[in-house]
Amino acid sequence: MTFPPLREELRGLEPYGAPQLSPELVPVQLNVNENPYGPSPECVADIAASVAAAATTLNRYPDREFVELRAELAAYLSRDTPHGIAPEQVWAANGSNEVMLQLLQAYAGPGRSALSFAPTYSMYPEYARDTGTRWVQGRREDDFSLDLARARDLVESEQPAVVLLPSPNNPTGTALPPEAVSMLCEAAGDGLVVVDEAYGEFRRAGVPSALELLPEHRNLVVTRTMSKAFALAGARLGYLAADPALCDGIRVVRLPYHLSAVTQAVALAALRHRDELLGKVDELRAERDALVDWLRGEGFEVADSDANFVLFGELADRHAVWQAMVDRGVIVRETGPEGWLRVSVGTPDEMKTFKVSLTAAVAEVTQDHATEEQA
Repeated sequence: MTFPPLREELRGLEPYGAPQLSPELVPVQLNVNENPYGPSPECVADIAASVAAAATTLNRYPDREFVELRAELAAYLSRDTPHGIAPEQVWAANGSNEVMLQLLQAYAGPGRSALSFAPTYSMYPEYARDTGTRWVQGRREDDFSLDLARARDLVESEQPAVVLLPSPNNPTGTALPPEAVSMLCEAAGDGLVVVDEAYGEFRRAGVPSALELLPEHRNLVVTRTMSKAFALAGARLGYLAADPALCDGIRVVRLPYHLSAVTQAVALAALRHRDELLGKVDELRAERDALVDWLRGEGFEVADSDANFVLFGELADRHAVWQAMVDRGVIVRETGPEGWLRVSVGTPDEMKTFKVSLTAAVAEVTQDHATEEQA
């Protein structure tokens, strides 16, 4: 037997993760969709004081039901639906990644399948792999939208245990219309439809949240994260809203005391400063829309975005362009269809630097290829 005795299907695989390059070497980091604006000194002080208070009781296990945090998350989510969200409808974990993994542990697994539509978040098939769930992949249209009739037919024929629908989608930034969510909830029968709204706070005006549909579909789950709009990526706090019975099912598979007292304290402090932390969302939306206009003006194809990132293409040699930008101190993400790159929305200064870097990188790669052809 080969050592170490890793599961056969895991041998030779690389762990998930975007390149992590030193900010000293690459100062403009636009590759992992982080919020470029950190918390204020007042918020930092509240977090520090809250963690200090939690530290006095670290000899004890945390509240494994995180009752106070669920109540605050429910109050926050209630702003996005006229129906309101109750605390018993909320579940949280260490990032929305763990939320998704717990959902598949509880409701998918061996003998069941999970389904999504590519191009989409590259971790989804890994959640399926890690839980022994069969992975089914449909396709999006050329404009990255869903053909609703084809999507419904695939869900009805496969009857997956879980359908994963990011809205806005990553890496394309495209949002789903409410009718698509409702149609697929009905097509899924007893299967769950998970609408991943990790970037939901950045959606354009008039684009509703799937939270509004929860009373209509018991099999609907809406996930969120504090990593993006809340600028709390380092805290690792993701959560969902669903029928209380679905939350009860997750309790069966969750690890004991999975949310530390420190994590709960940080998240509660951030929620107390929600208006401040979310105050930059409008600025980032405006910066995103201006970036889309600029990229299109430069002749790139650009996906409509409701997120804090933009997917653009098509580049004859995207890796060469990516590397040329890194050499100039700017990192974006090689992801999505071949020939496309994804850029996170940063500060105005970061966006200026990105534009200069991209223009120079494309010119350099074009010249290099022309020289090679002449040789």
